Amino acid sequence: MAAIAGGPKPLVWLAIALCLVTAVPGVVDQGDLDARWINVLPALGVGLALWLTIAAARRDGIAFVSRARGDPLRLVLAGLLLFIALPWMAAETGFYFPGDFFMGEEVPPVRDEGLAAVHLGFHHGMGGVMLALIALLLSRVPAGRGLRAYLSVQLVYGIANASQDAWNEQLWKRDWVGWHAPGVLRPELSLGWLGILLAATAVYWLWFRPSRQG
Repeated sequence: MAAIAGGPKPLVWLAIALCLVTAVPGVVDQGDLDARWINVLPALGVGLALWLTIAAARRDGIAFVSRARGDPLRLVLAGLLLFIALPWMAAETGFYFPGDFFMGEEVPPVRDEGLAAVHLGFHHGMGGVMLALIALLLSRVPAGRGLRAYLSVQLVYGIANASQDAWNEQLWKRDWVGWHAPGVLRPELSLGWLGILLAATAVYWLWFRPSRQG
């Protein structure tokens, strides 16, 4: 967001650097998610990026291209992402999504025995949905090749995490499939991340590339 908003370069790079603190090993511990003082730094980065975005909107206005390649696909993807996110949105507010279409409070008889299929609280699949939706939206903002390449990675990364979480909760835990999808939260040398990079390359050249925009 800071890179797209622009502004004084030192502030843009400072916002990016502060947000990148979350990637430093040990800053985010999946086994202990209580807030710590080190978390203040990325929070300041987010606040600075928000300030740069508001300043840019006041200075230059908010402009999207009138028509962009793949707009129907954007709508379809956004709808699918919001659909699979329904049980996660309910879980974040502290209750299970009603009905039997989605797994929720049900305890799988075989897999993750003793735990609800969809735990209450934040899901990384929901984070993936938000990242993907933001990438779809910002891909309609006039921007250079570097930012569009970044948005291509963000879109595929978000979809990958949403799909992985939904697959394991709604299919694997029902015992409908035997394959447990591995996580792709952190960059690593794996087939999952190779797939993300290859898919992001395809998204960029076939969809998000600036010359493809109308």
